[in-house]
Amino acid sequence: MLGEGILKGLAETARNFAGSFVSAERLTTVQYPEQRIAPIEATRDFPFLVYDGADWEAGMRCVACQICEKECPPQCIYIEKSKDKKPDFVGKPQFYPARFDIDISVCMSCQICVEVCPFEAIKMDTEFELSTEDRFGGLLFDRKELAKPNEHYHKIHPTEAAEVDARLAEEKAKADAKAKAAAEAAAAKAAAPAKTAAVGDAAAKPAEGASRA
Repeated sequence: MLGEGILKGLAETARNFAGSFVSAERLTTVQYPEQRIAPIEATRDFPFLVYDGADWEAGMRCVACQICEKECPPQCIYIEKSKDKKPDFVGKPQFYPARFDIDISVCMSCQICVEVCPFEAIKMDTEFELSTEDRFGGLLFDRKELAKPNEHYHKIHPTEAAEVDARLAEEKAKADAKAKAAAEAAAAKAAAPAKTAAVGDAAAKPAEGASRA
């Protein structure tokens, strides 16, 4: 029917208007900024970089693979890869971002950078009050401004963060087990020649005694 969508919209507006006098759930607005509505867990505004531990620079998960920079639709991410390497969460030497900038004024909050990151290093924040009088410098965030601890990630996205931590812990356990097995194999290989020599010496002693007799 022509105009059916308009009528449904008007009916929903009328229900919210009438219901707001008797039910808090029907209130569709609040007196911001005095009143605030807590963001839901799936809220996404702008990206931030996750780091583990107390040192943001040493604990940053990003390895400067530059996938997010290449996949960003508005091209608002700029990364410079380091010349040296540092150990990642499993102890493997990795490059890190010597520079990591995001122009928040250009970011479209699409979350593609989060979806393509293979290291769980970039996530979406829930902070949106970022207005500033400095159009260029104030909205161009560097890696220090973007860096936030894993605890912050757990605070704003607890379910997702718990799943990520469990997956990373499983990967680390596998890497530790693999490294331990490799070390044991190397130790066994190194001990094999000595054991062979000891057996040879033991076999040579009776033969030497017999020849003397």
